[in-house]
Amino acid sequence: MQSQILHFPAKEAVIKHQQTGDLTISNRLSDVDDSLQGKPERANSLDSGHRACQGCGEALGARHAIDTALDATDGELVVVNATGCLEVFSTPYPESAWRTPWLHSLFGNAAAVASGIAQSMKVQGKENVRVIAQGGDGGTTDIGMGCLSGMFERNEDVLYICYNNEAYMNTGVQRSSQTPGAARTATTMPVGEHPGNSFGVGKSVPKIAMAHGIPYVATANICNPRDLEAKVRKAMSIRGARYIEVFVPCPLGWGTASCDTIKVARQAHNCGLTPLYEAEYGEITAVSKIARPEPVKAYLKSQRRFAHVFKKGNEHQLEAIQAIADANIRAFDLLENPAQGERF
Repeated sequence: MQSQILHFPAKEAVIKHQQTGDLTISNRLSDVDDSLQGKPERANSLDSGHRACQGCGEALGARHAIDTALDATDGELVVVNATGCLEVFSTPYPESAWRTPWLHSLFGNAAAVASGIAQSMKVQGKENVRVIAQGGDGGTTDIGMGCLSGMFERNEDVLYICYNNEAYMNTGVQRSSQTPGAARTATTMPVGEHPGNSFGVGKSVPKIAMAHGIPYVATANICNPRDLEAKVRKAMSIRGARYIEVFVPCPLGWGTASCDTIKVARQAHNCGLTPLYEAEYGEITAVSKIARPEPVKAYLKSQRRFAHVFKKGNEHQLEAIQAIADANIRAFDLLENPAQGERF
């Protein structure tokens, strides 16, 4: 197993231009007092110079999540990273862009390795050192599902963060169990009566995590960094197994413009395809409402992986995707104003 632990003093990170309080740059947060990303205290856990694609949603999500966790634990944090895009672009051995104790595990055992580290810290009397495991949807919901379920079942003191970009992006955009219906990948039908991924397949890992009855489960979206930060901070205040799934668009795999990552992420939320909620011990405790609902068309049109959906003869696919969004809106009561209706 290729593994390494690199130690860098997070608190000594150089203050970046986006941390100077200028609201016209960086993530354009309107209130620096409300977010860690605009403050000098930000750890810059994922340093500049890494090899992520322009507009990479996963890099943005990981930076927000780990910076928040470092702040919440006063820097007492160990991060375990499954093989995948995040590991590949951040750590071409022996270099690394991480400025925190970080360990690369195999594709499917990040949850098991993180569990071992958490137990080791407990035996050594270092329970103030917290542990995060992180990976993409392939390493989490497919290859790593067994180890993840074991971590949940044993209620290990680990926060697992899944950055969901809905396919295996680092190996050539192959289908994963998170690939939505009709989405084209390198391993789905390119032509025929039903091009793209099949409907009625896949799984909801947040719901599976809830079924384990673990202390905390949440879904997040990089279009709302404050919400993501709040959920990570809350997760780090809780002991036991926790799971956060972050929706992170991939310009390369989705065929979107790199400048549209946040726009696409926001459209996914506004159409109801990616409900944001929190759950404690198997019960949903909070849901983020949609203030400006949009049809799925607006979300799908900006992505080349769904281009065939708008061609004559594939209308049934568009209707099926809209039906999924409508079902989410009903199931999670997502509309801030129910009078806005479900159909567009």
